[in-house]
Amino acid sequence: MQNTSAEPILLVVVDDHTLFRRGLVALLSQDGRFEVVGQAGDVGEALRCLERRQPDLILLDNHLPGVLGVDGIATLKEAAPDTRILMLTVSENEADLAAALQAGAEGYLLKTVELDRLSESIIKVLDGESVVSSEMMTKLVTAFRSRPVLPAPGAVSAELAVGNVEASSSRLQQEPALALLSTREREVLALIAEGASNKVIARQLDIAQTTVKIHVQHILRKLQLSSRVQAAVYAASHDLG
Repeated sequence: MQNTSAEPILLVVVDDHTLFRRGLVALLSQDGRFEVVGQAGDVGEALRCLERRQPDLILLDNHLPGVLGVDGIATLKEAAPDTRILMLTVSENEADLAAALQAGAEGYLLKTVELDRLSESIIKVLDGESVVSSEMMTKLVTAFRSRPVLPAPGAVSAELAVGNVEASSSRLQQEPALALLSTREREVLALIAEGASNKVIARQLDIAQTTVKIHVQHILRKLQLSSRVQAAVYAASHDLG
């Protein structure tokens, strides 16, 4: 998706490494789609930024002094309810990924990401998509696949939290819920598990991107999930990916 609005996307960058933060701000500022309205070295300073200006999205590091980024997500969300949070960190720990997604982050990227990919991810997050580095998605799916599946009655619950493997694994293999999906929705779900974007799914299935969005919405509703990440884990646990 391209940002066609005349108004730039407002960003706040939170990272305690000054050189990295300033360099990232400089690079993002060269893109006319973005305007960096604040930068901070910790969660407290980020909160003060939010008092001055509410951004559309916060780029948040995890290893911050004082309060870790994942631990500050809830407070940042409370201070700016309409602001999306995209983690940008060196941590490849799946526990950090799970904690961030559970706390309400809309995405999780590693700092090795290319600038173009980062820019595209910001746009995707603001378009309602969840974005996770492919390396981290692989770790997440592998972690779920390595767990034994425990059958349990009832449909898949919205309680499915990416980091709560024991609670969620008992719900993942519910065939009645999976049977609710149409053939096309199962195809879309399998591609989501592979990390495909709506654009890629549309191209592979020869359908419109708007149609893909509708299918994704139906999949999440039928399976009682709340994000594409959860859908990807569900699909992987059913060997649909």
